[in-house]
Amino acid sequence: MADASRLADADVEERLLRLDELLERVEKMTGPTADAALEAVRGLTELYGEALARIRDLAGPELTGRLADDQLVGHLLVLHELHPEPVGRRVATAVDRIAEVLRERGATVELVGVDGGVATVRLTTKGCGGSASGIEEAVREAVLAAAPELTEVRRVADEPAPAFVPLESLLPTAAPAAGTA
Repeated sequence: MADASRLADADVEERLLRLDELLERVEKMTGPTADAALEAVRGLTELYGEALARIRDLAGPELTGRLADDQLVGHLLVLHELHPEPVGRRVATAVDRIAEVLRERGATVELVGVDGGVATVRLTTKGCGGSASGIEEAVREAVLAAAPELTEVRRVADEPAPAFVPLESLLPTAAPAAGTA
């Protein structure tokens, strides 16, 4: 059971976003103070990554899997390239989970693949009305939450349903016999 004094996942997400904003500001600064700040952040990140790697090694596979399921710890494992699950498997699991919810809304999602920093999905939202963009955003958020190291979730066009072509139309027609009109 979680300790009540711990941050909720929404608070963790908010703080991660704020830290990203602050780091972007520091990276844009120039001069010795900015250089020292960036070096301090890199040093702390490297040291904390080593500590996390040692925790992972001591924990063993079962506990590491449980730790990876925690939003914040999982994010740190990804950040330090220590997550036990490969990115493709994490994305596939996220797509499978959201697919169940989408089916109830008349939409489908399928993972096409993960290449580099991009996950590609096929999303069908027929009959979902104006909520199609909301569904696409929900898929994007679910995938990026599972694999924050990705830079993009790309939607590919739905494949058109194969058209029925009668076999007779493909067969050569016999020429009319001479003398028949």
